[in-house]
Formats: sequence, structure tokens, C-alpha cells
Amino acid sequence: TLRTEERQRLARERREEREKQHAAKETQILEKERKAKLQYEKQLEERQRKLKEQKQKEEQRRAAVEEKRKQKIEEEKERYEAAMHRTLERSQRLETRQKRWSWGGSVTPDSESKTASKRSTSTANLKQTEAVMNKRLSSSAALLNASDRTRRSQVSPLDSSVISRLLAPTQASLARSKSAATLSAD
Repeated sequence: TLRTEERQRLARERREEREKQHAAKETQILEKERKAKLQYEKQLEERQRKLKEQKQKEEQRRAAVEEKRKQKIEEEKERYEAAMHRTLERSQRLETRQKRWSWGGSVTPDSESKTASKRSTSTANLKQTEAVMNKRLSSSAALLNASDRTRRSQVSPLDSSVISRLLAPTQASLARSKSAATLSAD
């Protein structure tokens, strides 16, 4: 019976030892799983944080591009308006000059008699004036063409066509005043 009790005790101790080892292994496995889960969650959070940062950077970049585009459109609009303003001023100045030299000005009886006396007495002056005017007109036309070319290189095709249409009457009225000067000299 002593041997049987001894064997049973040893078997019990071995069983308890095995259970302890098994419990320790399970604890290690659970600890590893817990660490792996924590690591996975940490990686997931990191990935989400990076995606969020990337999204914010992309939105900032888009906002900057949009702002730049709006600013460029605004600058083009200002440039276009300035060009239109200059063109209108030039055409008004040219029309004012043309009215001085053409039949298009207002004719009152007083100005009619003055005009008639001037025409009869100063045909020589008219020829001189015509030469000066031709010179001015050609330089004005050259300036208009040069500024038109530089403006066209800066503005869009639509704006360019609008500007050229605005300039067309100016050039036509230049031709009219030139012919009127020629007729009055004759």
C-alpha cells in the first residue's frame, strides 16, 4: 500500500505539473494573442491617421489650386477690363480728333461761316495738316496694332475677338476721317 500511495502521489504531482505547464502555455498564448491584437489595432489607427492626414493635405492642395485659379481668373478679368477701358478711351480720343477734321462735328451757322472762310483761305495749311494727320494716323494705327498684338498674347481667344471687334470701328472711322481730309483738301 505504501508503494501504491507513493505511485499515486507521484502521478498526482506529475499531473499537477503538466496542468501547470499547460496553464502557463495557455497564458503565453493568450498574452501573444493580446499583444498581436494590440499591435493590429495600433497599425489600424496609424493607417487611419495617415489616410486622414493625406486627405487633409489633398484638400488643402485642392483649395490652394482653386484659390490660384480664382486669382488668375480675377487677374485676367482685371487685365481685360483695363484693356477694354484703354480701348474705349483711345476710340473716344480718336473720335474727338476726327470730329475736328471731318464733317461729323456739330455745325452751327457761326461755325459754318468760320469753316467756309477757313476752307477758302487755308488750303495750303490743310495740305500741311493732312501730312501731319497722316503721320499721326499711321503712328496711331501702328500703336493700335502693336498694342493689339501684345494684348492678344495676354488674353483668351474670346476676349481677343471682342477686342478686335471693338477696334474695327475705330480703324474704319480713321479711314473715314482720312478720306474726309482728302476731300476737304481737294
